Amino acid sequence: MKTIGLLGGMSWESTVEYYRIINEEVKKRLGGLNSAKCLLYSVNFAEIEYYQRTNQWEKAAQVLMEAARKLQRGGADFILLCTNTMHKLADQIQGAVDIEFIHIATATAEEIRKANKKRIGLLGTRYTMEQDFYKGALEDYGIEVLIPTEKDRELIHGVIFTELCLGRINRESRKEFQRISRDLIATGAEGIVLGCTELGLLVKGDDGVVPIFDTTRIHAQRAVERALEV
Repeated sequence: MKTIGLLGGMSWESTVEYYRIINEEVKKRLGGLNSAKCLLYSVNFAEIEYYQRTNQWEKAAQVLMEAARKLQRGGADFILLCTNTMHKLADQIQGAVDIEFIHIATATAEEIRKANKKRIGLLGTRYTMEQDFYKGALEDYGIEVLIPTEKDRELIHGVIFTELCLGRINRESRKEFQRISRDLIATGAEGIVLGCTELGLLVKGDDGVVPIFDTTRIHAQRAVERALEV
């Protein structure tokens, strides 16, 4: 079994989900007392969020590059960055290490293609929904990406940072996300991508009539597949 390197803490609420899903999947596949071999480096999210908000992405990159190097030195065979937004810095992080970096958007795009969907609605932080680093990765697979209105993008971004990253699950926010998803479906979305690793805490697979692509689960399952490869 290979050792999984988890670069987490953005926020720790969703990093916990990575750890849970990965170990559940290993147990499901191998049975008995089997669990994952993994290393976790968890950053201080307050520092990263400040760099996001003040557009100091290169400083954030330096923090994550050094964290990735520490995972490699610790014996990780490959790395997962346990957040969607910070994949804006994926090239810098991959360039800092000699081990594989499993990109969350690539893993998600492959799942969308397996489901034979061509047009999806993307929910996430404002950075993920509006900038090209994430949408472009999906579009490279021939997937058309729809995003919510500006007002709804603001609402989603706020819920992520003021509720979900703090472990707060609000029923009214869940209803708003259901409404936003229905609006995207009405404009042609054939599936909804939860493009923020905290969104799976709020949005469940039975919330709509189209497939929900939970990037946290997809990414974690891909890590298990890689770890168990012979």
